[in-house]
Amino acid sequence: MSHPDTSPREYVEAVCTGAKNAARELSALDDAQRTRALRAGAARLRDGMETILSANHEDVAAGANDGMTPAMLDRLTLSAGRIEAMAQGVEAVAALADPLAGTIASWTTSRGLEISQVRIPLGVVAVIYESRPNVTADVAALCLKAGDACILKGGKEAIRSNAAIADLLAAAFHDAGIPANALQLVRRTDRETTAELLKRDDAIDVVVPRGGPSLVRAIAEGSRIPVIKHYEGVCNVYVDAAADLHMAEEIAYNAKVQRPGVCNAMENLVVHRRIAAPFLSALAPRLRAAGVELRADEPAREILPDAVRATEADWRTEYLDLILAVKIVDSVDDAIAFVNRYGSGHSDSIVTADAAAAERFLARVDSAVVYHNASTRFTDGFEFGFGAEVGISTNRIHARGPMGLRELTTYKYVVRGEGQVR
Repeated sequence: MSHPDTSPREYVEAVCTGAKNAARELSALDDAQRTRALRAGAARLRDGMETILSANHEDVAAGANDGMTPAMLDRLTLSAGRIEAMAQGVEAVAALADPLAGTIASWTTSRGLEISQVRIPLGVVAVIYESRPNVTADVAALCLKAGDACILKGGKEAIRSNAAIADLLAAAFHDAGIPANALQLVRRTDRETTAELLKRDDAIDVVVPRGGPSLVRAIAEGSRIPVIKHYEGVCNVYVDAAADLHMAEEIAYNAKVQRPGVCNAMENLVVHRRIAAPFLSALAPRLRAAGVELRADEPAREILPDAVRATEADWRTEYLDLILAVKIVDSVDDAIAFVNRYGSGHSDSIVTADAAAAERFLARVDSAVVYHNASTRFTDGFEFGFGAEVGISTNRIHARGPMGLRELTTYKYVVRGEGQVR
């Protein structure tokens, strides 16, 4: 790899050349070797826990000194438990079936050509992300399992943590026979280096941004490379007239309070008018005790007089904080219209015992993930059984929702003949 003191263009050239060469070599390795390397990587994370924690402590201290918000600090902070979860995530990916095995489809044409559609790695995947050091381990594991080389560029706020994690994994992978440069962390945090990366459609096959709307938009607008993105997580929970109110209370509380600074946390609570008074009267004290600020429309403020008056902007805002907007509607169709208008197409849930209402909501809400009687907090690669995720996509092509191994592969056609010509 090029020295960090070289120009952005020279640095990126070295990174991209290394990644392309590694991707070619990776495609020739079998799943058993990739799996062994991942298990070695998980062990190395555990062995290097103190190294990671020390680096993370420096990042967190610097972030606090720079005025980072509590939600962002929470994303940045690692603990022994979070590092153990990181290692378990790598092991979970290792245990998954080979995403490149088998044939998707095969058939013989009228001319006698035998055609097979087979899975292959995407090639080189670049992920540009903010705050969360666990992304380094998640993406490295998924890409290796899928046979892809990865280029990781985290934010300056987590540079020490990311470097500690990447160095441990890269050493373990190399010792297990994985090609050099299969995992590369960009050690520069300047925008010029990012701009150079986004020009390299000759070397990088896809870019996944993970961060706030401004980061995602900047990458989508400045990239020559296909971008798999989601701008915001404006997630909604609709409590229907036929809901079990105790269940609805537990789901709404979990979706907002359990970890408010993440993209699958609820931002809008939509409630049917018929059950609004008993439901909100029971839920509001729990939310207030948890420190949640309520912003409500006028009908909801009649029940919650101390709530802040909601504005049009509130319905569209990803707070990533203990703030919740509350909207009262007259029907499931009104709820669907509200969610489709103000949500971001990420994750939305209906709580109801009415099967017809549930199916209507699930069919007509245009989001990457829709739920019936469950918290939006489950939109997550680990919870979906993917081991981890590269990102959560709200795109409509190639990948949607949590991106696991299958979304890190593509396919080609293998055609076998006996001398046929056209």
